[in-house]
Amino acid sequence: MIYRTEHPKPQFERATWRTLNGIWQFEMDHGASGEARGLYKPEVKLSSEINVPFCPESRLSGIGYTDFIRAVWYKKEFELSEKEFSGRILLHFGAVDYDATVYVNGKKVGTHRGGYVSFSFDITEYAKVGKNQIALYAEDDSRDRLIPSGKQSFKYESFKCYYTRTTGIWQSVWLEFVPKAYIQKVKYYPSVQDQSLTVIATLQGEGTLSATAYFEGKEMGCTEICAKGGTVTLNILLEECHLWQVGKGGLYDLELTFGEDRVKSYFGMRDIRLEKEKFLINDEKIFQRLILDQGFYPDGIYTAPDDKELIADIERSVAMGFNGARLHEKVFEERFLYHCDRLGYIVWGEFPNWGLDHSYSDSIYGILPEWLEEVERDFNHPAIIGWCPFNETWDKNFRKQYDPLLALVYQATKAADPTRPCIDTSGNFHVVTDVYDLHDYMQDPAVFAEHYEPLGKTNEFNFRTAFMDRQLTYDGSMPFFVSEYGGIRWTEDESGWGYGNGPKTEEEFLSRLKGLTDVLLDNPLMFGLCYTQLTDVEQEQNGLYTYDRKPKFDPSVIHNIFARKAAYESEE
Repeated sequence: MIYRTEHPKPQFERATWRTLNGIWQFEMDHGASGEARGLYKPEVKLSSEINVPFCPESRLSGIGYTDFIRAVWYKKEFELSEKEFSGRILLHFGAVDYDATVYVNGKKVGTHRGGYVSFSFDITEYAKVGKNQIALYAEDDSRDRLIPSGKQSFKYESFKCYYTRTTGIWQSVWLEFVPKAYIQKVKYYPSVQDQSLTVIATLQGEGTLSATAYFEGKEMGCTEICAKGGTVTLNILLEECHLWQVGKGGLYDLELTFGEDRVKSYFGMRDIRLEKEKFLINDEKIFQRLILDQGFYPDGIYTAPDDKELIADIERSVAMGFNGARLHEKVFEERFLYHCDRLGYIVWGEFPNWGLDHSYSDSIYGILPEWLEEVERDFNHPAIIGWCPFNETWDKNFRKQYDPLLALVYQATKAADPTRPCIDTSGNFHVVTDVYDLHDYMQDPAVFAEHYEPLGKTNEFNFRTAFMDRQLTYDGSMPFFVSEYGGIRWTEDESGWGYGNGPKTEEEFLSRLKGLTDVLLDNPLMFGLCYTQLTDVEQEQNGLYTYDRKPKFDPSVIHNIFARKAAYESEE
């Protein structure tokens, strides 16, 4: 069975593409000696098979090997017609963890370092009409201090909030056939105030670039420009301005043409503005009811078994009263972001920084290149309302975080994307940030309330008094929210892990959940909250749904707790 056959890039979609998902040759390379043994050579057959795009640790891969894997090899044969050779042939990988080398017909095409973002190669000069072969080598050491691994366990077993590892290919692989002159990439800058869209396009070859916008099938504007390759800028004046709205969506379709090249895309008219303690979306004070989403699946680990499951996770969240999510310690695939865009589901883009030792200055090489690739890849998604490159930068073996590392990544993020706010490190310890957030897993609602009672009543607020010399003091000059709380353990299995002591009854759980949440909803200076978490993940059993996505409580009861009007939303 071939899984995940839908187009991997709905915001940049050509009709001329072909999935390479399905059965590949596969071999583990624990000695990282495969190149010396010639495993990349077309005549060498690998020892087993795997179902791509699932990692070898997953059940859906057909392997299910969960011990440490230093390196892996993949091979896939495919055929090309003479017609497909009329232009250029691009080979795309959604994500490969971690250090990838790609060969076509025994020749090295290129390398990519980073386990979470997409990359591609032009393989025209390496391929031929008829039968071809791709070989991919991926090396991954989740215990290397310079390799970010997110929530992948650095022990043999999963424990607490660390889970099964992912090695090698874990997103779709596909071929794309483009003309000799084609659109390489685009960036969109919507302006609600000017009722326009600016398109910055990078082109290969010469031709006329045209962009036409539609809303619900009605043409809204069109413009074109003659170009000789490189980077060009177009501006489309829209006849009607339809705002992209939280909970509703509202996307414009966009058709891009460049000579014979045709790209189907979309954009949303959405603006973000920070005004002292306010976080405004299209000038509205919308309370952000976020859920922590880790993006793990029982059968696919990092990879959803099908597109329906991506949609269903959003629907599960909305059913319980949430309007968005922190996409936590993982870069989510583009199809998930497409559904967020389509449904008006707001999300914060994060980087899986755990595993990277942020106490050393050279850790910049382990985050900044890949992080900037993520910001570039996902820049056009209106559902992404902010960036967060680091999460909980705790001390490492008694070494403090290297503050200039966090500051530099923040500054680079703002240079790459000045349109969105950036949180330098979620929870602790802030160095320079646009939004002030805290993580607070206090389980007693009364004590939890005491933590935030002084907020807004004094000129300075610092929750973690033990770290006053480390944490920026909040002075009311920026938006504030609690971006992790709750995590209430609820499981029939007493070995399951969660925060604090688990409630004994369902009534006690719901009372605690409501008490904690009311504290945040009733504080007029809180622009949002993020509850931990959407689903259980392996032994961490503090989700509102089980790991196999069954609700633990009546969703309507949970919805009533989170969806009521927040003090922040009140008229001034």
